Amino acid sequence: MALPPSHARVVIIGGGVIGCSVAYHLTKLGWKDVVLLERKQLTSGTTWHAAGLIAQLRATANMTKLAKYSQELYGSLEEETGVATGFRRVGSITVALTEERREEINRQAAMARAFGVVVEEISPAEVKDRYAHLNIKGVTGGVYLEKDGQGDPANIALALAKGARQRGAQVLERTCVTGIRREGRRVTGADWEQGGVTGFTAADMVVNCGGMWGHEVGRMAGVNVPLHACEHFYIVTEAIAGLSQMPVLRVPDECAYYKEDAGKMLLGAFEPNAKPWAMNGIPPEFEFDQLPEDFDHFEPILEAAVERMPMLAEAGIHTFFNGPESFTPDDAYHLGLAPELDNFWVAAGFNSIGIQSAGGAGMALAQWMEDGNKPFDLGDVDITRMQPFQGNKTYLFERSRETLGLLYADHYPYRQKATARGVRRTPFHQHLLNEGAVMGELAGWERANWFAAPGQTPEYAYSWKRQNFFDNVAAELTAIRTNVGMYDMSSFGKIRVEGRDATAFLNHIGGGQYDVPSGKIVYTQFLNVRGGIEADVTVTRLSETAYLVVTPAATRLADQTWMMRHAGDFNVVITDVTAGEGVLAVMGPNARKLLQAVSPADFSNETNPFGTAQEIEIGLGLARVHRVTYVGELGWEVYVSADMAGHVFEVLHAAGQEMDLKLCGMHMMDCARIEKGFRHFGHDITCEDHVLEAGLGFAVKTDKPDFIGRDAVLRKKDAGFEKRLLQFRLTDPEPLLYHNEPVIRDGKIVGYLSSGAYGHSLGGAMGLGYVPCAGEAAADVLASEYHIDVAGTRVKAEASLKPMYDPNSERVKA
Repeated sequence: MALPPSHARVVIIGGGVIGCSVAYHLTKLGWKDVVLLERKQLTSGTTWHAAGLIAQLRATANMTKLAKYSQELYGSLEEETGVATGFRRVGSITVALTEERREEINRQAAMARAFGVVVEEISPAEVKDRYAHLNIKGVTGGVYLEKDGQGDPANIALALAKGARQRGAQVLERTCVTGIRREGRRVTGADWEQGGVTGFTAADMVVNCGGMWGHEVGRMAGVNVPLHACEHFYIVTEAIAGLSQMPVLRVPDECAYYKEDAGKMLLGAFEPNAKPWAMNGIPPEFEFDQLPEDFDHFEPILEAAVERMPMLAEAGIHTFFNGPESFTPDDAYHLGLAPELDNFWVAAGFNSIGIQSAGGAGMALAQWMEDGNKPFDLGDVDITRMQPFQGNKTYLFERSRETLGLLYADHYPYRQKATARGVRRTPFHQHLLNEGAVMGELAGWERANWFAAPGQTPEYAYSWKRQNFFDNVAAELTAIRTNVGMYDMSSFGKIRVEGRDATAFLNHIGGGQYDVPSGKIVYTQFLNVRGGIEADVTVTRLSETAYLVVTPAATRLADQTWMMRHAGDFNVVITDVTAGEGVLAVMGPNARKLLQAVSPADFSNETNPFGTAQEIEIGLGLARVHRVTYVGELGWEVYVSADMAGHVFEVLHAAGQEMDLKLCGMHMMDCARIEKGFRHFGHDITCEDHVLEAGLGFAVKTDKPDFIGRDAVLRKKDAGFEKRLLQFRLTDPEPLLYHNEPVIRDGKIVGYLSSGAYGHSLGGAMGLGYVPCAGEAAADVLASEYHIDVAGTRVKAEASLKPMYDPNSERVKA
């Protein structure tokens, strides 16, 4: 067997389907000196025992794009490489056993149409027609995707490996990576051992495709790759006479999936209480291994399956299989450039969808590595979404108990994770709980999402209909619109940028103008070279040499990483100071009155106009107030050091009792911002959405030279828009919008909602979504008739380019 070379352009660690796909796609782009190192044999970790279900539809448009690409690739691999992949488009059926699940799958079907996936809603009788073996007792409906398929996982991986080899890649088995060397923010290569021989391969880049070893491989380079192996069970029956090819069947309400394979039936499960495995590390000899059977654990799934598929009662069990799969804290895989380093890439943690994801993930990562920029928005899986603490092994063990089962759980709107909670708490955490706060979690932060009324149980009761907090949020929003409300924004990221070049640096990476007086706040975006939005932030000038950049909670690490990677020779220090200050938003027509009651400072328009900050005394302490808003009302964000935060909360809350101050949560903020048409980063604006088409041209100052994305902004101004972001309001007050509902213009699907929430002040559900408009004036776009598809029903909608609530922002400037 050949030894690894002394140098490679890229070393890929891991020979499962993901590593093979990355190698295949890099060589397809013309890369030479591609080396893949596999510790044992190709596919010997998880790939070899995967079920091989290959679905098209995922939760977002780009994830669906990647899944569809995988299908198309697998359909052509055999012809290219001569390796049979077993890929067949057998179709798939998902059935619902409750009305709630039926609404979920019908909403998924509507979403599929918006994403260009062929889908059909079918009745219980039609389910029976297409799957005769199924007992349809209790079935409320189903969806059928004719182009879904199944394949042979190991052979798909081997075909990808052969394709890579044919274009010059070296794929070396029995070669274990024992260490990764680094200098500063770059890796320099990998140490390896092969048959007792040790060596080092210098590399320009390294890719971690280690699968369930991905966490361990990441640690070798000082990189956080949060994932944990869980036991995954399935059985394969003896041959069943007369059993012919059928669609893949999913019965998520019974945690089960079924696949016919060579005249046998495979039954697998994603049970709600999973069994994490290998807390103390994966055995070094692990190769094509199975885990011990646990029939007691699987028995409830099997009992329900025998009832659902009566022929199983007569079929003998040929194989009871238990093998490990890796799961991440949020059930999305990890892809991209690790935030800790500038040449270490990750593709790992595929949550039992590695086969259907591998083709697209390999393609997207290879293109990203080639160009240095994401080919399109990959925020759903970008590893920079993971927080450092999420690599904690105890955290991963606890969370992975839940995430396996969440694959088939009801995906209710606003559903919160139940395990590994309470890790990150704001300074106001207990104060809010004492007042009835119902907490949600984002990036580990416990955040008050809504407040229970006296006598109301302070917990979620999930539904696709109006949930138990609907009226609570309406009351909170009414307070914000008519009086005064207060909510905790401490979880939002706070990044201090300081140094003699701070102004020049920000003017280079951001679209706004930051050479402003101290105390001035600039709403702005960081753009990429295509004019897409990499970050949506506010920047406050604190002094001649210091700024505070405030980011969404979930993107703090990504935004800080973006800044650090573009710091170059600028003399700046970039520091995360999120935990150092608590932040209370005081918003509403009486916000000024409340602040004046607790502080001798002047909050008038003359002294503290919109978009400025000032240092104040408050109660017995000190704070800094920023006059900005994400809810579209007069208001201030009160920044207070963590040591004084509890005191400031108590002072504001006590003074507010005489004014009927209402404590509010994040759900209210989302409803308020969508009424105002404020964009939500990650949904309405992403790295592939041009800042002008997103309606944010006012925040870009092209009269300053040489900022990233300036040329793309000028080109778009000259070329005209291809799409516009519109605000929609349903004219029927009953249906609810969340996101991804199809937008129908003059009877034809033209896009989908990027976000949705209920507009309590405006009397209907609202959404934002892009509409194609090449060659059209804005007035022509608005002259059309619009509907939104809500779970298969078309509902008439009003459309606007201006905010439907307070379009001239008179309330904000009060």
